[in-house]
This record gives sequence, structure tokens and C-alpha cells, in this order.
Amino acid sequence: MARILDLVQHPNVGKEELAYREPQGGSGDFRIGSQVVVRENQAAVFVRGGKALDALGPGTHTITTANIPLLVDLIGKAFNDQSPFTAEVYFINVGDFPQVGWGTTQPLALETPGRGLGWLLLQGHGVMDIKISEPQRFATQYAIGKPIVRLADIKDRLLTMVLGELQDVIATNVPGDLMSLNRMISEVEAVTLAQLREKFEAVGVTLKAFEMKPLSAAKTTAEDLRNMGLLDLATYQGLQAADAMRDAAQNPGGVAGAGVGLGAGLGLGQMMAGAFQQQQQQTQSQPAQPETAQSKSPTTKTEIMALIDSLDMRLANGEITESAYERLVEKWQERLDEME
Repeated sequence: MARILDLVQHPNVGKEELAYREPQGGSGDFRIGSQVVVRENQAAVFVRGGKALDALGPGTHTITTANIPLLVDLIGKAFNDQSPFTAEVYFINVGDFPQVGWGTTQPLALETPGRGLGWLLLQGHGVMDIKISEPQRFATQYAIGKPIVRLADIKDRLLTMVLGELQDVIATNVPGDLMSLNRMISEVEAVTLAQLREKFEAVGVTLKAFEMKPLSAAKTTAEDLRNMGLLDLATYQGLQAADAMRDAAQNPGGVAGAGVGLGAGLGLGQMMAGAFQQQQQQTQSQPAQPETAQSKSPTTKTEIMALIDSLDMRLANGEITESAYERLVEKWQERLDEME
């Protein structure tokens, strides 16, 4: 007969340990009268046949038919107060886990209608406080069948829930620009916390607090947006063609659009290069005009709106700071208002 476990305990809880099985090798033999010692911030969950049955809180417990009734009912009542029965005990850590870090493993998408590419890809990070509040539910979700479960073992699933809800909050509650989003970080945190709590509770975990730092814009390209399903093919091809035209204008002596793909680059680049060279020859044949600051500045509403759009792109690509962006947009918006 296998050795009967007359005393079961787990006093040495490891760092970031969430669950520990006793015995470590699998099921063990217990009997009515065996003792289970449960430390503070622990719960002991009895499991048989892959099903979580009874749970004991902190204290020293002598096993009786009264404190493990579900297990007794499952096995049958033929113990005679001594007969061994087979089960596993999972010690679940129900203490607080504060300051658990999270971050964007993939960017969040913010729609920016009428600005730049129409989308910004965002990066961010923050912390959350969690606690296992339903030991049996947590054991069923994560622990049964495993000798030990640590925070790292479940973090990917928690992060998936965090990023999914945060993306939903941004898409439904936030104005279409990064500065407005970062001004309402507290509101975004509160809504995200409320929506996440139900999802965390479904796996036996309570989300006690959720915090996030201001988000930043990742470099956003048409290729990135296309890969995320945010641009349709026609829009993507149009943007690629525009890139080819820009490259041709900037490199009249080279092969523009190399690597652009979709058939737009080479022919369009050569055509634009020829047109640019012809424009240079015409300019050289004309008398030189004195260059002034006024000639470089946009003077029409169309030119000013194009300049503001270019500022959006420069901010998204990290070419200018947010403070410089705000200052320039305010300046040119005032100029637009004066033209009304």
C-alpha cells in the first residue's frame, strides 16, 4: 500500500508562486484523521479525477467527512474513519500581487480621421494589482495537473485580456488624436479597470487596481496598417504610389520607388524623375528671384491644411516633439481661422 499522508502542508512559498501541488508527483493517499496545515494567504483545494471539490482556509485542519463533503460524496462513505482515499491537494496563494507590469506586445490602434494615414499605432505600459479570490476556480483554470504554477505561467493570458479591453476602450471612448487620449488617461484607466474585472473574475482572479502611463506613437507605415487589416488594398496602393512620386522628386538621378512593390515604383519613378529634371532646367533659365521667408510659407487654406497634415505625420514618426506639434498646429490653425 502506498504511504498514507498523515500531515500535508506547504510552508515555503516561492517567489511569484501561485499554486503548488502536494504531493508533487501526483495523487497521494489520505485518510480521515489526516491533518492539513494551511498558512495565512493560502487555501488548500482538494482535487480528484481532475475536478476541484473542497477547499480549506488558513488553520490546522483534521480531515473529517464534514470538512471535505464533496470529496466524500464522490468517493463513497465506506471509510470506516480510517480507510485511505486518493486525492491531490493544491495550495493556492491568495495573497496580494501588487505592481504586476504590463506592456504592449503589439501596438494599439487609434483612428485619426482626416489626419495623416488615418491611424496611429500606439505603445504603452503600466502596472496592475491582482489577487486570487476564488481558489477553486483558479485551480480549475490553471493549476490542476501541474506541480507548480507561477505568475509568469499565466501572465500572457492576463496580458491578452488587458490589451483586448484597452483597445476596445480606446476605440469607443477616445477622440481621434493622441494628445486628447493622454489628457484623459485617468478616465481610460477607470473604464478599463471596470471592464477587466469581470474577465479576471472568470478565472478566479480579482483585479484590484489598473494603472497606465501616457501612450506614445510608434512609427506608423502603410505596410504596418495593411498587415493589421486597417487599410484596404486600394488605399494601400494609393499610398505606395504617393511614396514613389515623393522618392522620384527627392532622387531625380536615381531609381525611385525601388522596393515599393505593387508595380508602382520603377515606371512611375522614372517618369517623375524626367519631369523633375525638366522643371529644374526651366527654373535655371529664368532670372533669379530673391528668396524670402514669406515665399516659403503656405499662404492659402489648402497649403495650410496640407502643412497641418504633414505635422501629424512628423509627430507620428517621432520627428518632432508633442510640445512643438501643439505650438505649430495652434499657430497655423489661427491663420486658418483668420481666413474665414
